[in-house]
Amino acid sequence: MKGSVLYRKDRGIWFVSWYDKNQQKPVKIYRYKGEYMYDKKIAEKLLALMQSDTENGTFRIEKYTGLGWTDTVPYLYEWLEVIKEDLSPGGYKDYLNSIKNHLEPFFQENQFQLHEIQYDVLRKLLKSINREGKGKQNVMYCLHNCLKYAWQSRRIPAMPPFPERKHYKIVEPDIQWLPEARQMAVINEVPDEHKPIILWLKYHLRRPGEAMALHRTDYSPEEDAFIIRRGISGREYYEFTKTRKVHVIPCHNDFKPYLLPLLKRPSKYMFTCKSSRTEGKRYTDTILNKIWNDACKKAGEDISLYSGTKHSSCSQYYNEKGLSMSDIQDITEHAREESVRRYTKIEVARKRELMEAKVLTFPKRSQVPELPEKS
Repeated sequence: MKGSVLYRKDRGIWFVSWYDKNQQKPVKIYRYKGEYMYDKKIAEKLLALMQSDTENGTFRIEKYTGLGWTDTVPYLYEWLEVIKEDLSPGGYKDYLNSIKNHLEPFFQENQFQLHEIQYDVLRKLLKSINREGKGKQNVMYCLHNCLKYAWQSRRIPAMPPFPERKHYKIVEPDIQWLPEARQMAVINEVPDEHKPIILWLKYHLRRPGEAMALHRTDYSPEEDAFIIRRGISGREYYEFTKTRKVHVIPCHNDFKPYLLPLLKRPSKYMFTCKSSRTEGKRYTDTILNKIWNDACKKAGEDISLYSGTKHSSCSQYYNEKGLSMSDIQDITEHAREESVRRYTKIEVARKRELMEAKVLTFPKRSQVPELPEKS
């Protein structure tokens, strides 16, 4: 078996000399778990571990040299800066919050290097996260993506299995939504100059940030459709959507009366607001949410802009207009069916309609002819 334990008199420490096929000369390993080996038995233990990994087919020299293994906390921050350009501002903020408030404190108290993070460590981490189900999942998702990146970069030999979903104790909140009559009652309270952007959100099932960032040139007359390719995230304008995908959304027929005047405006943005101080007078989150909240107050409703427009319209398609879940998925372009299923919780009125539509009437017992007796 290759490898040997040697002693350096000038430094008074033991080391493992190991021949690796990727190196031109033997690799000298002076540390075990980050500490110099002043005891020969520790060096012999290290050599035995290396030989065992070789027999099991799991040997990687980086595990022992430290040229690839690293402490978890510094790597988390390094990874986040590398992928920052791939994230929306909101996504970056969520990851940074997960690292600073949950992952960093845990790994400072529990000194595990990247390659030492296994299922038992992850279960312990999950238990330490002081958040509710979905919040716990978001923190673990951040670490999962970091470890996946490390694995793809050959920093760790394999991806550890993560705790099963049941351990997160996730309780999916019910979607808040308004029936169309109540939704329109709110929209009717919106001042006329602001109705176009609110109605666009109602009819086209997109995010408010995408409506605020929409350009006049994003409407294609040839296709009679809107090309969704920009967004607002973290109050900043970006030349890409939250999912970094381009979506083509047909112009709803009921929106067309509003379209032509919008296309004639001088600003490059489709929707503009006189009171806005932004470049091009585009709407901001603050302005748009105030307009919606004021209208809700007048209409006697209490619901967010996103729930009152996109969530409400999606739920209306299922509960009031009879579309199937797959139909809604086609319209919204959700990648996962689970994302659409939350809109399809049947309301009482819809349940009654479905139950009573299939009712079978059976004849009374007195009306059922009796079978002749056997002779």
